[in-house]
Amino acid sequence: MNMQNQAQYVLRTVEERGIRMVQLWFTDVLGRHKAFHVTPAELADALDEGMTFDGSAIDGFSRGQESDVLARPDLTTFQLLPWHAEGSGVASVFCDIVKIDGTPFEGCPRQQLRRVLNEARTRGYTFFVAPEMEYFYFNSLETSAPPVPVDRGSYFDLLPDDTASQLRRRTVLTLEEMGIGVEHAQHEDAPGQHEIDLRYTDALTMADTVMTVRHVIKELARQSNIAASFMPKPLSHEQGSGMHTHVSLWREDTNAFIGDGPYGLSVVAQQFIAGLVHHAPEITAITNQWVNSYKRLVPGHEAPVSAAWARFEPSALVRVPTVKTGRFDSTRVEYRAPDPAANPYLAFAVILAAGLRGIEGGYELPAEGQATTYLPRSLAEATELMERSQLLHETLGEHLVEWFLRNKRAEWASYRSEVTPFELERYLPLL
Repeated sequence: MNMQNQAQYVLRTVEERGIRMVQLWFTDVLGRHKAFHVTPAELADALDEGMTFDGSAIDGFSRGQESDVLARPDLTTFQLLPWHAEGSGVASVFCDIVKIDGTPFEGCPRQQLRRVLNEARTRGYTFFVAPEMEYFYFNSLETSAPPVPVDRGSYFDLLPDDTASQLRRRTVLTLEEMGIGVEHAQHEDAPGQHEIDLRYTDALTMADTVMTVRHVIKELARQSNIAASFMPKPLSHEQGSGMHTHVSLWREDTNAFIGDGPYGLSVVAQQFIAGLVHHAPEITAITNQWVNSYKRLVPGHEAPVSAAWARFEPSALVRVPTVKTGRFDSTRVEYRAPDPAANPYLAFAVILAAGLRGIEGGYELPAEGQATTYLPRSLAEATELMERSQLLHETLGEHLVEWFLRNKRAEWASYRSEVTPFELERYLPLL
């Protein structure tokens, strides 16, 4: 469907379905959801011309002297938001951020992912991903006291028809209604922790999907007077939330990871894994971008702390999932470092870039379970590795890397100067 036909389809759908508002979605560098809201009367112009705005108002976008940018809708992403009432409905469409002359804007995460995907495509590869989205339901997000989970369940618990189970079920049905494929959903290990696993698709579509899923989970929770959070480590003595990401490369209709090597892996797959293991420390600032992210990446909680691969070890950085008999097309690898508070566009971009570097460089796969290096233990260490990373400068561009580092160093400086409840409880009476 060409652009003109897509625009006509969108406008016709808005009229026929009684849509009263269309949200033009985009993300900043940290992956925070942003939007314009336009009425049907203004929609035709917005779809045709985009929306001009001052990029300097959005963190990580533009400097003052180059502030004007354009949000241009990608009409293939148009969707209805089904929780709004019939006749007063709301729809959404994702936007690319471009310069006023129409060229891609360096500060747009969606554009950066597209650029890396295009580089892979020139080598004959299409990148597919399927993340596992873990998150928590709490009674509230009041910061004056520790959060209280809405249930006391654990792995795969089939609880009575409680509020959290009902809400998770409603969320899955809503996502399916929006055309978002869900593999399965379950209760996770920690109290109040749940997981929704998304069905494989191309990385750009999946990055949009992750943004949508986070929005839907939070919105439906809010409507039920519950708080949903993607904070990586909200509870001190429980497991944190990860976004384990299953990935594979395809050449036309063939899975390029299928081969005669260990566990049915091709040479391409082995080199891709080697690239992930080798470059993991320097890309961790992107896949785990918050101070709190490093409270999850600690020993003893099935989260990776070293750069190693394995088949069954749950704390391995890269895992090779078992393929069902006769389902060789599902051969894939699972990258377990990312958390669900990452910017999905940038996370998928750096995962792909690291894997491709392994293929291009003919990296040798280390022995299974052999830790070649360790992941950074703090955001400060991660940003230092990022700054020195040629891979990240080439993958994300100087504009984005410069802003990201400046923002994260400010976050770390603020954290370092904060006196925490842990310190008060431990030291105030003692010292």
